[in-house]
Amino acid sequence: MITVNNVTKKYGKTKANNDLNFTVGDGEIAILLGPNGAGKSTIIKCICGLLRFEGTIEINGAPCRSLDAKRQLGYIPELPALYDMLTIEEHLEFIARAYGLTDWKAKADSLIERFELDDKRKKLGKELSKGMQQKVSICCALLFEPKVIIFDEPMVGLDPHAIKELKLIFSELRDQGVSLLISTHMIDSVEDYWDVAHIMMNGEIRATRRAEELTEADESLEALFFSITEGEA
Repeated sequence: MITVNNVTKKYGKTKANNDLNFTVGDGEIAILLGPNGAGKSTIIKCICGLLRFEGTIEINGAPCRSLDAKRQLGYIPELPALYDMLTIEEHLEFIARAYGLTDWKAKADSLIERFELDDKRKKLGKELSKGMQQKVSICCALLFEPKVIIFDEPMVGLDPHAIKELKLIFSELRDQGVSLLISTHMIDSVEDYWDVAHIMMNGEIRATRRAEELTEADESLEALFFSITEGEA
């Protein structure tokens, strides 16, 4: 579970996040929607313990900057950050060693095959396209089986097969009780698998809806999104 309480992040006098409050439950897929500059990436970096902020954030009850929280958290950033001189296989081995994993190779092989990287195992990070780097980043985050996973614009740069596999993985992880937080500005990429949506604008959450609420109200997520973002533009 992710718990965000009264979180504010300032850059000088500018509030990138202003008093944010939300939770992501076990086995729940939550999405952060908003235009560029809405504050989505900032709150994600706060949750991952990469930025200082006012308020509290917990990962399964542990402060987000604690070692306990980091052991349970997987993070796939918008821009992959691979090591230039490590191969795909070596990236996965690095993660396995960092987390003290045993019997991890079968899991690594399965992820490599699912994302069609099998014939590129020996390629260096610097030789990979952005889409391939994104696939490796996803594989690394999933390898140690975290209880909470955060994706920042996960579909950008992926080919159709990888997008299909990633959506299947989202469903599998939800069934396993994993908490998923997905940030995006591409509504059509998330419309068929989310549980709760938070729409951000100018550093604040302007609306929160559960999927069943929109269904009962015969309301679309796209219509709600544009009524908020274009109404305030």
